[in-house]
Amino acid sequence: MTTTPNRADACVIIPMYNECENAAAIIDAVMALPKPFDVLVIDDNSPDGTAEIVRKKIDGYPGRIHLIERAGKLGLGTAYITGFKYCLEKGYEFICEMDADFSHNPADLVKLREAALDGNADVAVGSRYVSGVNVVNWPMGRILMSYYASKYVRLVTGLPIHDTTAGFVCYRRRVLEALPLDSIKFKGYAFQIEMKFTAHKYGFKVVEVPIIFVNRVLGTSKMSSGIFGEAVFGVIRLKWNSFFTRYPDYSRR
Repeated sequence: MTTTPNRADACVIIPMYNECENAAAIIDAVMALPKPFDVLVIDDNSPDGTAEIVRKKIDGYPGRIHLIERAGKLGLGTAYITGFKYCLEKGYEFICEMDADFSHNPADLVKLREAALDGNADVAVGSRYVSGVNVVNWPMGRILMSYYASKYVRLVTGLPIHDTTAGFVCYRRRVLEALPLDSIKFKGYAFQIEMKFTAHKYGFKVVEVPIIFVNRVLGTSKMSSGIFGEAVFGVIRLKWNSFFTRYPDYSRR
C-alpha cells in the first residue's frame, strides 16, 4: 500500500451489533485523530439500524470508512478474521482491533501504532493490567473476574502478558500474514487469547501499552457467562495442543 500524508497506513476493525447509540460517534472520533486511521465496521445484521448509520458515515468520509455486513451473529473471532483478511488485501501495514462502545479510547490507537511503528512490537496490546488495574466503572465482581482470568490464562499458557483477554490490539501486517488465520478455533473472547498465544509461539514480539478501560455508557454489553467460560476453560486445550504443534520462528526474520 503506497502511503501519502492523507492516506492511512492503518485500519481499525470495529465489530458492531446493535450499536446505533455509538456507531456514528466512534467513527467520528477515529476520523478526528491526528494520525489517519481508516475504519472497517463488521456488522452482524444489527436490527437497530447500525449498518445504515455506518453507510451515512461512508458518504461523509469518502474512502475512509468500510463496511462488511454479515447475515447474523457469527462470533467475535470470525468477525475479526474477516476483517484481517480484508485489511491485508487492501494493503494496510497496521491493523487494529477496537470495541465500538468507547470502552477503548480512540486516542490510544495512536500509541498502539507508535509502539508497532518504532520496532518495539509486532503486536501492541492496549493493556488494562500492565500498570495496576486501570478499569473505570466496572462492578468490582467483574473487575476481579477479568483480572484473575488473565492471571489464570498467563499461568496455564505461559504467556508473558498481563492482559491476555484484551480486545484493543494493533498488529503489524507481517504477523497476520504469517498466522494461520483459518485455523484459529475460538469465536468468543477466547479468540483474543488464542491470537496472542499463537503470535507469541511464532516468535513475534508482543508488547503491552498501558491504557485506561472505561465501561460503556450507551448500549448493551455483549459479555455472557458462556463467552467467559470459553475463555477460561479453552486455554487448557490451547496449551495441550501446543505440545503437539511445531511453530515457525519469526523472531529472527
